[in-house]
Amino acid sequence: MSLSTAEDDSTSEIHLPADIDWEMLDKSKFFFLGAALFSGVSGTLYPIVVLKTRQQVMIKDISCFQMAASIFKTEGCRGFYRGFGTSLMGTIPARALYMGALEFTKSNVGNVASVQFGLSEASSSAIANAAAGLSAAMAAQLVWTPIDVVSQRLMVQGSDCCNSTSLKKYNGGIDAFRKIVNVDGVKGLYRGFGISILTYAPSNAVWWASYSIAHRVIWGCIGCYCCKKGENGYGGTGYTPDGKSVVAVQGLSASMASGVSALVTMPLDTIKTRLQVLDGEGSVRGKSPTVIETVRNLVKEGGLGACYRGLGPRWASMSMSATTMITTYEFLKRLSTKNQEGFAL
Repeated sequence: MSLSTAEDDSTSEIHLPADIDWEMLDKSKFFFLGAALFSGVSGTLYPIVVLKTRQQVMIKDISCFQMAASIFKTEGCRGFYRGFGTSLMGTIPARALYMGALEFTKSNVGNVASVQFGLSEASSSAIANAAAGLSAAMAAQLVWTPIDVVSQRLMVQGSDCCNSTSLKKYNGGIDAFRKIVNVDGVKGLYRGFGISILTYAPSNAVWWASYSIAHRVIWGCIGCYCCKKGENGYGGTGYTPDGKSVVAVQGLSASMASGVSALVTMPLDTIKTRLQVLDGEGSVRGKSPTVIETVRNLVKEGGLGACYRGLGPRWASMSMSATTMITTYEFLKRLSTKNQEGFAL
């Protein structure tokens, strides 16, 4: 990838490390190392997910810090990792599906957009990233939704934040899985699947497209100030960034993209979480609440602002997760190339 850095010097360019597409990857190494790296990331960020989930299902508005203090006081450090084992079991296959669909779609759509439609590199990259994020999220939800349903119920278990008798008690992930299937059948594990797709598919499309655009804009603005200037081999001068600059720009781009995505999809995420966690809460039928009933209950509890409960932890979680994910992901791709010469930072 190369970006122009000066209008008055068309031969001055920023030469970033080459993009690695699906065909360049050693698939077995890619998935094995990916499972290990992202399991570590999930473990680090899991307490924030617990805070976000509890805030979304509670009736009264409690700040994130009050919630954290309450969990630590009543449940200890273990309270921040309720359901983590179940979540981790789903993270590995879900991440494998996500990464496979992401890279496969990105490579193919990017080639079609640039070759067949004659779009610029920037436009092709944004379209390919958006399509890849969309397909990756849809593929991952096939595995992640059942895991989400079980792990989120374990997250809120033992908490009085909901003041609700609708929360059942489970003796671990297997017991929760069995009880959900006994009561609602397999469809109980896919509660909220439709709205999960509506939440994560657009969110991923927006995130990856925003990331691609932010990445280019940042390099275009500050690239020549943090790169070394030298001959580019084409009769002009070029700028080559060091590894630290590449990682810093990736992290900043990811954080900016996360802010946009979190704001756009927060209400849908809150509705999804309540559908997956609460049994019959506020439903006139005494059964699992519908989307309309869930929205009505939220508005009744705190107006439209109730749909944004947990925004702080979710924004923080998405920003930290995305920053860690993208830098880890790019590092993973470089570790997994069939021929690593020329790809080192």
